[in-house]
Amino acid sequence: MNKVKLSIAVLLSSITIALSACAQPVTTESENLALAAHYENEIKAVSSLNEGQQSPDTASLSSSQPYETSSPQEMSSPQEMSSPQEMSSPQESTFSLSAIVPYAGQPYIAVNGNIPYFEEEDLIAQSYETYSDLDDLGRCRAACASIGIDLMPTEERGNIGQVKPTGWHLAKYDIVDGKYLYNRCHLIGYQLSGENANEKNLITGTRYLNVQGMLPFENMVADYVKESENHVLYRVTPIFEGNNLLASGVLMEAESVEDKGESILFCVYVYNVQPGIIIDYATGESSLDTSTPETANTPVPDTAATEPSTSDDTTDPSTSGTAAAEPSTPGAAAEPSASSAETVIEPQPQVPQEAEPQGTTYILNTNTKKFHYPSCSTIGQMKESNKEEYTGDRENIISRGYVPCKKCNP
Repeated sequence: MNKVKLSIAVLLSSITIALSACAQPVTTESENLALAAHYENEIKAVSSLNEGQQSPDTASLSSSQPYETSSPQEMSSPQEMSSPQEMSSPQESTFSLSAIVPYAGQPYIAVNGNIPYFEEEDLIAQSYETYSDLDDLGRCRAACASIGIDLMPTEERGNIGQVKPTGWHLAKYDIVDGKYLYNRCHLIGYQLSGENANEKNLITGTRYLNVQGMLPFENMVADYVKESENHVLYRVTPIFEGNNLLASGVLMEAESVEDKGESILFCVYVYNVQPGIIIDYATGESSLDTSTPETANTPVPDTAATEPSTSDDTTDPSTSGTAAAEPSTPGAAAEPSASSAETVIEPQPQVPQEAEPQGTTYILNTNTKKFHYPSCSTIGQMKESNKEEYTGDRENIISRGYVPCKKCNP
């Protein structure tokens, strides 16, 4: 009995967030006790740990080792990470921020063997979306949706400037793409859910988190849903340390429903950082890091910036799901400025462009308005009614409103 009581205490102290069945994060004592009962098997495993052998904040519920995370050097692109055959580490039951390695140059890192914390019964081939209530500090919590075609937006995104998420500050730096350090970042991207100025779905995120970290995964999910017309279970949970008003990062999970993760499968932690900028996560205040050669001669930031009068954070919904830079420019989130101090990470691995003989044959998707090479692997996911074969000039297809597939890069 004493061992079980000790196990529950270790369990409750080790859980940073509860990730089960798209439920809201656990915050109350009664909910914690309910969670402990739910994980009875894991409690038994924890009770076998020797006292003092592990610190409670890193103990795993199904083994005596800390959570496995991929090192930044081992990270693959989002498209490469979606294959379940590449995962090797075991699936755990909870996520702990203490197990995440410090930021080391990559915008995201795989956790839990890149396997989401979903239960099998969560995978429902029906569209829905849920947003957790704000916590006592006004901070966002988990947002979950089963993404389908019918959930996606049918109109352009509106103004979201009236929403002020916790940790929000207007600060401009020359080394930041678009100048503005912070974006209003959608947890469930607008291009996936059509959810606009919902305070339960918007957090304060750096431009780097938004464009380099979250956007590639959102685009991958959006492309798959549009191409296949299937569903993807998708959950994003902001991770706050203590009473900090600014999230340290976000946990992104996704799994394609109809094929049980064969097409889309990832579980990543995305760092809410900005290279060259020092951030106080307790308040969201920031300053230029003058200790690096790249920023030593950079002008002093404009921390008293005036918020743009135009509809801020607006981008082309077809190419971006999260918030864009403050001075809104269509497509800005999908194509960061070449003068940015950041390293642009492509959403999908690029395939060398094939030589285009006269009269090249392409496959058009009349639903998504994308064109592909006949050898593209995504063609098998198209409905026959949406396929159109075309032989001719590439520029003519583009003039008809089609865009090239990001995977085969025709």
